[in-house]
Amino acid sequence: MTHGGISYFGIRHHGPGSAESLVKALQELQPVAVLIEGPADASPLLPLLASPDMKPPVALLCYPEDDPAATSFWPFAEFSPEYQAALWAVANKVALRFIDLPSAARLAEKASESLTDADPAEAITEGQGEEPMRIQDPIGTLARAAGYEDGESWWSDIIEQNPAPGPIFAAIADAMTTLRDGEGAIGKFEAMREAHMRLEIAAARKEFDGPLAVVCGAWHVPALQAAHTHKSDQVLLKGIGRRKTTMTFAPWTGPRLASGYGYGAGVVAPGWCKHLWQTRRQGDASVLWLARIASVLRAKGHMISTASLIEAERLARALAAIRERPKPGFEELRDASIAALFNGEALLWKMVEAELLLGADVGEIPSDTPLAPLIDDLQRNQKAARLKPEALERELSVDLRSESGLFRSTLLHRLNVLGVNWGRLTDIGRSRGTFRERWMLAWQPEYAVRLVENLVYGPTIEKAANGRLIQMIGTASTLDALATLVQNAITAALREASAAGLAALEEKAGHSSECLELLASVPPLADIIRYGEARKTETERLAGLLERLIIEGSIALPYAARDLDAQAAAALVGALRKADEAIKLVEPDEHVLEAWRNGLAAALDSSRSTALVAGCAAHLLYEAGCLSAEATADLLGKRLSPGTPVADAAAFFEGFFSGAGQRLIYDEGLRGAVDGWLASLDEEAFIAHLPLLRRVFSNLDSMERRRLIEAVLVKRASLPAGLTPAPDGGEAWRRHFDLLGKLLAGEPSHG
Repeated sequence: MTHGGISYFGIRHHGPGSAESLVKALQELQPVAVLIEGPADASPLLPLLASPDMKPPVALLCYPEDDPAATSFWPFAEFSPEYQAALWAVANKVALRFIDLPSAARLAEKASESLTDADPAEAITEGQGEEPMRIQDPIGTLARAAGYEDGESWWSDIIEQNPAPGPIFAAIADAMTTLRDGEGAIGKFEAMREAHMRLEIAAARKEFDGPLAVVCGAWHVPALQAAHTHKSDQVLLKGIGRRKTTMTFAPWTGPRLASGYGYGAGVVAPGWCKHLWQTRRQGDASVLWLARIASVLRAKGHMISTASLIEAERLARALAAIRERPKPGFEELRDASIAALFNGEALLWKMVEAELLLGADVGEIPSDTPLAPLIDDLQRNQKAARLKPEALERELSVDLRSESGLFRSTLLHRLNVLGVNWGRLTDIGRSRGTFRERWMLAWQPEYAVRLVENLVYGPTIEKAANGRLIQMIGTASTLDALATLVQNAITAALREASAAGLAALEEKAGHSSECLELLASVPPLADIIRYGEARKTETERLAGLLERLIIEGSIALPYAARDLDAQAAAALVGALRKADEAIKLVEPDEHVLEAWRNGLAAALDSSRSTALVAGCAAHLLYEAGCLSAEATADLLGKRLSPGTPVADAAAFFEGFFSGAGQRLIYDEGLRGAVDGWLASLDEEAFIAHLPLLRRVFSNLDSMERRRLIEAVLVKRASLPAGLTPAPDGGEAWRRHFDLLGKLLAGEPSHG
C-alpha cells in the first residue's frame, strides 16, 4: 500500500465501508497532501465539497463551452470515499487535488458516455483504435474464488459492512495486482488516465515533503504503484485533445447513484449504503434498518407490531447464516421483512422498496458556488417559490388566483419549455380549463444538463425560455403547431415569445386554408382567452384572431369533408369536436356562431361529405339546438335506412353517437331510429358491425347500459319497466337483440 512515502488507497466509489476505512487510515497516516482520482482541472473546486452548505448527493459538472450538450458528471454521495477524503483534507488543512485526466481531454477523447471512472464495481474499460473493448469483472472473479455467486455480495461482506483500518487496502492492492497480471494490456484511454495520474503523483512527490495519500479506484492501484519512466508516460499523453471547458457543482439525487439507473460506478442500493454510513457508530445496522422499515410502513397506515419486528430480525440472521454471510445485508432484511411484516406478499414490499433502497435525497449547492447561470437562476426561483426539488414524485396543487400559485405555475411552465420537466400537469385538459392546476413533481439530475444546453438561449430561466420558444416559433410549419406554441408562451408569461408567436400566427392564418390546421388551432387559443384573467394576459388581439380562424375554418369545412379515407375522416372529426367545445367555452359573437353552424350544416347536407364527418356535424348541430328532436330522428331514419349502404350508415352512426351514446337513453326519437336501423340489418351485417357498436357504447358505465337496455325493452314490449318482453320480428331479430343486449351489458359477443 505504501511505496516511497506514497500510500495508495484502493476504494470502491460510493462504498460506505471503503469511506470509513479510508478516514481511519488518513487519520493514522496524517498525509501532507491528498490526491484523488478525478479531473485535474477541477482541483480548485474540490474544497467547496467541505462547505457547510454543500449537502450531497452532488456532482461535479463539466461541459465544453462550445458544446454544452456534451456535459459530464462526477457524482459524490455522503458515503463516497472521495467526498470523505476531501472533508478530511480541508478539516486538517492539507493540500487537496484531483489527478486524473483533465475534463477537456476526456471530452475530446469521447472515452465513454457517462465518463465515470472504471472501478471494481463498474468493471468496464473501453478500448480505442485497434484495441477491442474488453469487459473486466475483478470483483466477480474474487467473489467466485471465495465461493460467492456475485461480486456485490462479496464486496459488501468483506469491505462495506466490515470496515477495517489500513491492512485492508494492502490486501485489496495485492488482489488487484494478481487480477491485472492475468488480464494483459489495457485499452489506450485507460492507459492514458493512469499515465496522467502517475505524472501528477510524481509532481506532488517533488512538491511536498511528507507522506502523500492517493485515493483511487481499487483497479488502478497496481498500475499507479508500478514503475514507469516519466518519458514513457509523457509519450502516452502526447497529442492529448483539449477543449475549453466550464466546471461547477450541480445537485444530484439518491436514485441516480444506483447502478440500476445506468450509472456504471453506481451501487445497487444507495439508500442502504447511506444507512450503513449514518449508523456506523449507532449500533446494529440490521436492527436500525428494520426500525426504519417499520417507520415507513406505519407512516403509510400499516400496523407493524414489535413482535413482528423481532421475528423479522431473527429470520434475517438465520438467512445470513444459511447463506454463509457474516451478517444480514439488505437482501436478507428484505426477504425477512416480506415474510414477517408483509405476510409473504412481495408486492407490498414494492410499495416501500424505492423509498428505502434508493432514497429521495436531492443535493444542495452553496449560494457562493460558481454555477452555470441557468442553474443559479433556477435555485433562486426555487427558493422564491418555496419548492424544494425531490427525487420521488409528489403532487402539488396550484391556485392561479394567488400570487404564489401563479409564480409557481409560471416557473414550472417555463422549465417545461426548456425541456426540464421537473413538474408535469396530471390532467392537462382540466388544468388548462380551470383556475387550479395539479402537478406531479420529481427532480432528475439530467435536468441540470438540459439547463446547460439551453444557455445558448439566455442566462436566466425567463430569457432562455423566451429564446427557445422564439426559435421554435420560427421553425413551426403548421398553424396548429404555432397556436400551441403561442399557448405555451402565454401560459409561461413569456412576453417576447408571445408577441413573436402572435405575429407569426396572424401571418400564417392569412395564408392558410387547410381546414384541419384552422380547427386544430382553435382550442389552445380559446383556452387562453377564457382563462386569460387568471394569468393576467391581454386577450383582445387574440380574440379577434380566434374569431377569424373559426370563420375561415367554417368556410373550409364543407370542402374538407369531401371524399376522405378513414384516417383523414377520423382526424377531421376529432378536430371538429375539440373546436366545437372550445367555441362553446369562449362564447363568441352571434355572427361567429352562425358561421360555425352554417359550416356544419353545409358539411351535413353535401352529398360528397364523408359519412363519418356528416354524422359528427349532425350531432353538433343537434346539441346546439339547430336540429329538433323530430328532424334529427327523421335524419337518422333516412341515413340509417335499408337503402343506404351499410358502411355509410355505420360511419354516420359512429360520427353521430361516438362519445354521445347517453343520448339514446333519454331521447326516444333517436332511440327509435337506431332501433329500426338495427332491425333492418341482416345477420351477417349486424355481426360485422358489432365492434363498431361496442366502440360507440364503450363510454357508457354499467348503470347507463342497464338503463339503455331497459328503455329498449320497455319500448318494444310496451310493458312497464322490469317486465320481460316477448319481442316479435322473427328469429333473426331475436339473435340481433340477444347480441345487442350482451354488448350493452359488457359481455363478449361471438358470431
